[in-house]
Amino acid sequence: MYALEINHVTKTYSNNFKALDDVNFTLKEGDFVGLLGVNGAGKTSLISSVAGINSFHGEIKVMGHDVLSDVVNAKRNIGVVPQEIAFDPFLTVMQTLKFQSGIYGVNDNQKWLDELLERMHLQDKAHANTRSLSGGMKRRLMVAQALVHKPSLIILDEPTVGVDVEIRKNIWDFISELHQQGHTILLTTHYLEEVEKLCNRIIMIDKGKIIAQSSKDELINQAGDLPSTLELTTVNGRFVAVLSDLIIGRDGNKYILRLSGHEQIATILNALVSNNVIIENININKPKLEDIFLHYLGR
Repeated sequence: MYALEINHVTKTYSNNFKALDDVNFTLKEGDFVGLLGVNGAGKTSLISSVAGINSFHGEIKVMGHDVLSDVVNAKRNIGVVPQEIAFDPFLTVMQTLKFQSGIYGVNDNQKWLDELLERMHLQDKAHANTRSLSGGMKRRLMVAQALVHKPSLIILDEPTVGVDVEIRKNIWDFISELHQQGHTILLTTHYLEEVEKLCNRIIMIDKGKIIAQSSKDELINQAGDLPSTLELTTVNGRFVAVLSDLIIGRDGNKYILRLSGHEQIATILNALVSNNVIIENININKPKLEDIFLHYLGR
């Protein structure tokens, strides 16, 4: 059984805009998958469809339960952290979590709620009204709210927007622990370094279509024609004309060279040394996930 099945899903809005165009993919139980796409690519439309908010054509199943014909069981297995922040401004933080628990028919989970508040660094705000929280605190409460029923599938739509670096790390540490405990996670984020670090699979969507889906290593291999770069810092910015065609950038005494292969490094260093150019620092940069993403978009 898959944690999530997306079969031939199409979503067209009233203005005939097709946000999703025959989308197909599956998530195995225990997957941690990054869903990447530029703004307007269809990520939020897809998540809203999985959550049962959007109407759509096709089939979506969560832990084997159809989100349209078996909506109750499907929703019991899913927790969604949406981009939009929405709370009852007259409820406290703890009341918000208890209310959310009641929606899923979960009782006697005070210990888990206390742990959620601790892990989201909100324990001192347990009895504060949600309207008094800062933007970052509200974002953390959104994460806690999605986890009150310990869902099998956790969907995170830009969960750390507006959250400071330290708290973002704490959130990801907690999410990583949940993943290690067997939860399946689907993540959208603009912090590509998070995808590189956390996800075992990547799905890329553009204009409502899936344009790539595989492991990180496979994506890197498939985009093997992307160049690596060599950063060289030389004394007084000295360089040699014979290498000038390789320069793609310069910052003071640092030169950035395009590499067509690692065997080229020896040629570059020999040319510099033979011309008495003193190298202060050298660094090799491989293509990043962002480079690969733009490569698949043809940009």
